[in-house]
Amino acid sequence: MANEAPSWADQWGAGGIGAGEEETKPKVTKKDSSKKMADMKATASVGLDKAKAAAVVGAQKVKAGTSVGVKWIKTQYQKRSSSSK
Repeated sequence: MANEAPSWADQWGAGGIGAGEEETKPKVTKKDSSKKMADMKATASVGLDKAKAAAVVGAQKVKAGTSVGVKWIKTQYQKRSSSSK
């Protein structure tokens, strides 16, 4: 039974598949880096604004729900108090 596929050593060892091909990474300059950072800050700012807006809306809903709940409890208590007298 012959080996049909190359072995691990053949693939990943020196001189294996893809030997001689150099992976080139683009050079990142300081100017490119600062532009990317500015873009990221702008994106983060937009996300933060959305999060703040969602938090405010959520807080308003909690406040309104609590107010309705307290009024309901008062009404239930008043009904029991007046019917027991």
